[in-house]
Amino acid sequence: MSSSIDIISCITDRFVSFTATEKRIAQFILDDAQAATTLPIAEMARVTQTSQASITRFSRTVGCDNVRELKMKLAQSLAVGQRFILDVPDLEGVQGIYETIINLLNINQRALDMQALERAVKWLSSARQVVAIGVGGGSTVCAQEVQHRLFRLGIPVVSQNDGLLIRMMCSVVNTKDVVVALSLGGYTPGIVESAAIARQYGAKVIAITPAGTPLAQQADALLALVVQENDYIFKPTMSRYAILAMVDVLATEMAMANKRQAKDHLRRIKISLDSHRGGENRQPLGD
Repeated sequence: MSSSIDIISCITDRFVSFTATEKRIAQFILDDAQAATTLPIAEMARVTQTSQASITRFSRTVGCDNVRELKMKLAQSLAVGQRFILDVPDLEGVQGIYETIINLLNINQRALDMQALERAVKWLSSARQVVAIGVGGGSTVCAQEVQHRLFRLGIPVVSQNDGLLIRMMCSVVNTKDVVVALSLGGYTPGIVESAAIARQYGAKVIAITPAGTPLAQQADALLALVVQENDYIFKPTMSRYAILAMVDVLATEMAMANKRQAKDHLRRIKISLDSHRGGENRQPLGD
């Protein structure tokens, strides 16, 4: 399987080693990569005050077979969005981080499907086992959070983020099992395929992901997320707060639906922790 190489980063990293002619071509590409993908080679040579042969040689210098491949790789780099290429200013500052999180949570609160939530709670409460799956930096943590929330309530649950193990675990479920699939994007092939495998073997699939995505289409119950990303790419994704809030909502409803069992397990955990760590009794249940 071939991997995509960011040609813009390649040109930037090698800039100081270029000849004077190559630097003119490189600078033109870095200043206006969009134009470089569309201009004919003759026009590019004119604008950079070089020659068509120089443009061709430059393409080979940066690892492309020809100018056409150079343009194709530039188009691939541009496809991720201009915010990853241009220097977009931060107009919100630190305060904007908190405001964005609050706004995102308010939007997701209004979009919550209570019927889907009720179905999810019913299935989880009677499950033989719950398998929480998620890959990547955000969804992995959130899948682990499902495990952390549900085991406290006496629910048999495990989380997994390894792609092959996810696939294997979803291949051995049955009609008494529930798979909770989490994805901020909803397009990750390993999660989508594993959810489909689990459904083939009769397990219920609860998806926490945006509506209209491939993962959402595999859901028996969809707890849909409204994901909004900021153009200022240096801020961590705020959407993970939406998925964590959904996990908390799910866990709270689970506890309320099974109060006696939940209270017993939570009390046991509290006694065990307090005897171990000391301190006052208002500490978080599990730090």
